[in-house]
Amino acid sequence: MTGKYLKRIIDGVPTAVVVIDKNLKAVFSNAAFKNLFPFDRSGSLGDITCCAHSSARCNGADCRGCQLKDAFNEARLQKKEVNRRIFQRVINNGLNHEVSYSLTVKPLGGDLCMGIIDDAFELEIAQELQTAKSIQQRLLPAGNWAGGKRYSYMYVPCRDIGGDLPDVFTVGNSACGVIADVSGKGISAGMLSAFVKAAYDKTEFSPAKAIENLNRKFSALNLDERNYVTVAVVRIDEDSITYSMAGHNVPILLKTGTGITRIMLNSPPVSSWFDNPSYYEDVIPYKKGDILVLLTDGVTECKNARGDMFGAEGAIKTLSVSRTAEEFIKNLENNLKHFKSSFDDDITAIAFDL
Repeated sequence: MTGKYLKRIIDGVPTAVVVIDKNLKAVFSNAAFKNLFPFDRSGSLGDITCCAHSSARCNGADCRGCQLKDAFNEARLQKKEVNRRIFQRVINNGLNHEVSYSLTVKPLGGDLCMGIIDDAFELEIAQELQTAKSIQQRLLPAGNWAGGKRYSYMYVPCRDIGGDLPDVFTVGNSACGVIADVSGKGISAGMLSAFVKAAYDKTEFSPAKAIENLNRKFSALNLDERNYVTVAVVRIDEDSITYSMAGHNVPILLKTGTGITRIMLNSPPVSSWFDNPSYYEDVIPYKKGDILVLLTDGVTECKNARGDMFGAEGAIKTLSVSRTAEEFIKNLENNLKHFKSSFDDDITAIAFDL
């Protein structure tokens, strides 16, 4: 009778609690735990936490280095309390989510350990971040043709939510490419990049006027001076490229039969720094078979462990050995991952076959 009442008490505790035996099987979990991990069966630690690897006994190849499993094993074997910050990929409603939470494991004796999960609100936010990540992915270009031009792009956010925005669309009969880099990282940067996506006027034929309109809408947000956006825009017509930049100090690259040209144009970023800033555009010719590339500074300013910078030179070298836009994007991604295993900034590039 005492055990039944004890279970009722623990079940009413708002903190998530689970009890695991020596084989990593769940013998008890309370209502708060089941709210965090909506499983519909008993089973292994991996089962009840909806682990995306779904290894039946938590000892498969995918379980090597599992922080959750190791925390329970350490507490049981060393008979001491263990505290861990857990980062885990779980399945919820058929979708993968990356969640994080604080775990305290306490030995109970008899090869049983009790796990207590705190920061339930943070776990909820982690799940919301995955939803936001999914939404942001839907904002990316869906196809590989625009205005009769074939294009390819890469977008690698350094966090779940990125602050870069690649966009490609058709205006009139021409292909238009927009690449933007907002200040900051994480959630605020993601919200600002979504604003840029919604606020940019895709019906405006002039790249400079489109940026001017974007700046006017941005100024209406009344954000402080720490918030800004750098933008580069190109419109590809039948035999020429019209381009404009707003604080985007990374060059646009044009590969022709005679070599690679770095295109720059100084102008202020989209921000509240200036009253009525002026944006300009220029025109350059191209020939069939050329390749046009737009980059963000996450590419050029990428530094490896030695402190070497990938630089515009790295992008130019990559472009020089690439025969198509798609090949350039694949080569660039491979070269950057070989140059540095993980990134501190969002990595974005768009390439067009002209």
